[in-house]
Amino acid sequence: MATPIQPKLMEISSFISKLLRKNFGKGPLSCHAFAKSRFFVLYIREFLSPMEIVLIENKDINNAKISRDIVMKTILTELKGILELEFQQDVGSLYHDWNYLNNTGMITVVFEKEVSSFEPVGQIPEYNGFIDEIERLSILTEKKPDKIEAFQITPKLFLVKRYGILVPIEKALIQNGYEQALLVTKDKLEKTYLHQHGRFEEIFKKPITDIFVDWNLKEDRSLTYFFLS
Repeated sequence: MATPIQPKLMEISSFISKLLRKNFGKGPLSCHAFAKSRFFVLYIREFLSPMEIVLIENKDINNAKISRDIVMKTILTELKGILELEFQQDVGSLYHDWNYLNNTGMITVVFEKEVSSFEPVGQIPEYNGFIDEIERLSILTEKKPDKIEAFQITPKLFLVKRYGILVPIEKALIQNGYEQALLVTKDKLEKTYLHQHGRFEEIFKKPITDIFVDWNLKEDRSLTYFFLS
């Protein structure tokens, strides 16, 4: 008999917690996994290493992000192999982002195709103007995306995927080796607009607990997450 998906998600969450502890010297307080359609999402709470705490206390969040990105590359490579073996499906891309002030984070694996054991993704037609608001803020910070998709992963977690958001100057910076500096700048700029200029609490009619953003610069795609209270 096939293993039920929920125990499997708990098993993988436990594995990721151990993997984080092994690589950072400290594990998270909690790590919850959600799986829908092609998306495997991990929501992580209370996870800062001693070195990161020192950097953040000294208001050096940029270096905290850069150092974590370096270690996360190794972790994501291992996670990719585990999930491809477990679910017999190729991984297309991986994303991660962290809210250092809330001490929370998201890791997302996007499979090439839908995974048969995952539930279908939720639709969100009732939130009128949601995609329009994403487009409006994208135009203010970069340009109008070529395509926007929105998914409801849980009643509190919404995921937005944007395609074609890089402008020519950003592509030139990437080609000239400034990818990390670009990511740090984009992270600060986009989150400022999402938090300070977005109308998402009005759209959802609920407070927003967390907003995460990450980019796949090679494929010119981005994932944005909204976690409701």
